[in-house]
Amino acid sequence: MGDKKDTAHRHLTLLCLYVAQSIPMSFFSSVVPVIMREEHYSLESIGLLQLIKLPWIFKLFWAPFVDDKTKSLRDYKRWIIGSELFYALIICVISLLSLKINFPLIVGLIVLAFIASATQDIATDALSIQILLKRNRSLGASMQSMGSFIGTMVGSGVLLVIYHQFGWNSLLLGLVGFVLVALVPLLFYKKEVPSAKTADQQETFSRKKKIRLVELLTFFKQKQIFKQVFFLILFYSGIITILAMLRPYLVDLGYSKKEIGYLFGILGTITATICSLLAGFLIRRYGKKNCRVGIAFLILTATIYLLWVSLGHTDPVHIYSGILFLWGTYGMATVIVYTMSMDLARSGREGTDFTLQTVLTHLSGMLLAVLGGQIAGKTSYSWLFGFGVLLSLISFFYNLLIYKTQIPENENLA
Repeated sequence: MGDKKDTAHRHLTLLCLYVAQSIPMSFFSSVVPVIMREEHYSLESIGLLQLIKLPWIFKLFWAPFVDDKTKSLRDYKRWIIGSELFYALIICVISLLSLKINFPLIVGLIVLAFIASATQDIATDALSIQILLKRNRSLGASMQSMGSFIGTMVGSGVLLVIYHQFGWNSLLLGLVGFVLVALVPLLFYKKEVPSAKTADQQETFSRKKKIRLVELLTFFKQKQIFKQVFFLILFYSGIITILAMLRPYLVDLGYSKKEIGYLFGILGTITATICSLLAGFLIRRYGKKNCRVGIAFLILTATIYLLWVSLGHTDPVHIYSGILFLWGTYGMATVIVYTMSMDLARSGREGTDFTLQTVLTHLSGMLLAVLGGQIAGKTSYSWLFGFGVLLSLISFFYNLLIYKTQIPENENLA
């Protein structure tokens, strides 16, 4: 009973930390542009707001420093709590400023806050690898995925309602409240390591070698590591390509902003959250290899279904079914990606290696979103969805025939 309670506390702690970092990201990147447009800001100014996402790409360059300075659970708590308190302080300062008068300053402060949030993410990712037994990592990955989707739902939905009811200042103070409350489970987390640790975790909190920026390159020197790199780029490439253009597709079909917001911001994220939790249990029960192939097949099926929808079957039932199917498989896909990335993080370099792998998926996703827009603009949505099917087909056969087994454990931890 005690072990189950401790495991549940770990998962709750991780879920809260991922929600804490996801809500502000979703709010500032999704809701603030809407508020700015309502206040008649130029599209150029709104476009400038996208700069706030840069710290989540460049964080891999200071991830080795975070790894080097974490030797115990106390160190992880200092990084996470310190980053979140700084984050909360910056948001409090922003709440005192006027969006109309102080816009450039606000953008600069948001970037600064996101540097702190990205640092918290590095430390949280490393901590999750450290405190979870390998058999529980899939559920830990579920907490990460669920935290992201829950944060998106709250950040892009609930906070927008608060804004219309109470205004800018109250909204940001409410955001600070979300961030601080989410830290509570970590404050009460005491057990540094589980009593039954596996051999590869025995040196979990030992740091004998200084971690430097060159660790980013040594990750790629591992034998067969490019099998993992191609997996990260390919696995949900078909989903990302289609998701990037789904909202414009629905606009062209005549759906209102309210309907699109409800479908994506509520139904889609709830579906992804539920499927993320389901994926964690499935991976634990059937293993990464079987689930990797099975989820790749579901991704292929979802993209084929949406291609079929785009060829004239655009009644609401098929549209809703296709989008929820896609969101569900996206939720499951993130869990298997996170789980495998956890397992391939080398001892002592957990934050660096996990961050590097997630940044690879983000960068490839950004490029595919741009490419998808070009395809849809020059041809049609059906061609875009067909391209998504092709990517998903390549991913399925890659996982089925080429990436049959994970990289040997002794090499992962070298």
